Amino acid sequence: MENLRLWHKFLEEVKSNISAANFKTFFSQTLLESVNEDRVVLATSSAFIVATLSQRHRPLIENTFEKLLGKPVKIEFTVKKTELPSQQEEAGIFQVTQQPQNAYLNPKFTLENFVVGPSNNVAFAAAQAVVQNPGTSYNPLLIYGGTGVGKTHLMLGIGNAILKKNPGAKVIYCSSEKFLNDYISAIQNHKMIDHRNRYRSAQILLIDDVQFFSGREGVQEEFFHTFNELQSKNSQMILTSDRPPQEIAKLEDRLRSRFAGGLMVDIQTPDLDTRVAILRAKSAEWGNMLPEDSLKLIATSQESSIRELEGKLMQILQTLKAKNLEASVENIASHLGKSPKKLLTLTHNDVISTICNYFNITSKELTGPKRQKGLVLPRHFTMYILSEELGMTVEKIGQILGGRDHTTVMHARDKIKELVLKDREVQRMFIEVKQNLSTR
Repeated sequence: MENLRLWHKFLEEVKSNISAANFKTFFSQTLLESVNEDRVVLATSSAFIVATLSQRHRPLIENTFEKLLGKPVKIEFTVKKTELPSQQEEAGIFQVTQQPQNAYLNPKFTLENFVVGPSNNVAFAAAQAVVQNPGTSYNPLLIYGGTGVGKTHLMLGIGNAILKKNPGAKVIYCSSEKFLNDYISAIQNHKMIDHRNRYRSAQILLIDDVQFFSGREGVQEEFFHTFNELQSKNSQMILTSDRPPQEIAKLEDRLRSRFAGGLMVDIQTPDLDTRVAILRAKSAEWGNMLPEDSLKLIATSQESSIRELEGKLMQILQTLKAKNLEASVENIASHLGKSPKKLLTLTHNDVISTICNYFNITSKELTGPKRQKGLVLPRHFTMYILSEELGMTVEKIGQILGGRDHTTVMHARDKIKELVLKDREVQRMFIEVKQNLSTR
């Protein structure tokens, strides 16, 4: 298949599985460089785009090329200046304009289809309040959290809800990278007035990933004045970041204080029930209703990123369809390389009971505040198994074990991973505990 034709087909597939904003920001500046027997090389215009495609969208890219080529391939990236060939423009793949448009808001992302759970209910409540009173309730609203936990979905959901109430509202959505690129382009083309008029006339401004303003003094200066202008007019600003402002390095204090001057809410790693609910909603959206046990099995395979979880679901559905297999627990477990039985039946109480019996301690001692040496390893085993085998979040595990901080759980989990590989005695005990669990 000729490369250009393959690339067009790839873009058509990807476009239906990604937000319009992400498609435009990242894939519009990417081209198919080369294809050989087992490797596809994509050329992008910046290292930032390479990092984003690799970290956020690799499963989608790999699965799409595998579908088009009929075989798995390795995806590699190279940075070089890319230009859109006229054939792509004629094919209507990209519709590049300088003016941000409301159409950038992907209508798929709504507050109605945002799955609410303990990890995001505060952020969701804040989003609803902003929709009711934009510009007055919380301004700015800064939503922060790890990669793939739903920050962009919630932000776009707010924008779409406001547009539903007021179709004439000027809602502008862009990534921090696009704001930066527009700023640079305006300087180079002597069009700063147009740039400022464009962004400062927004009634609702949505900026994704503001942490990437870090170290960019010029764009921070520009955004500072844009922020002040919008705030003076009570225009609503909604920002997302992968961390709170005080943890963003090389961010000017005046900008950091403005980011923190409204409401800051975090979205944490979703717990198992929330992950199952997300998979249930997504599979229904794609017209592939899976059994509850199958959804739970998939949910246990990925803890941190909703995006990666959805990518895994897509990959599984495509594999089952290609092989004409049922979406049974056994078939999905085979794809994941896991044993389904215990993952689906074990509870945290089973784990605690097994650990206590093995080490001859009580559950009160295991979950209590005492820090005796003989309790450290049992607690670490418990934290590791709840995380790795039952797919629980570190926040939930901390609550189960007496309200311990999530960083304590993360340290314990990583410590056991290391000890099981290096310490034969720990390895022996761990194997025996796992065997005891398997006989429950």
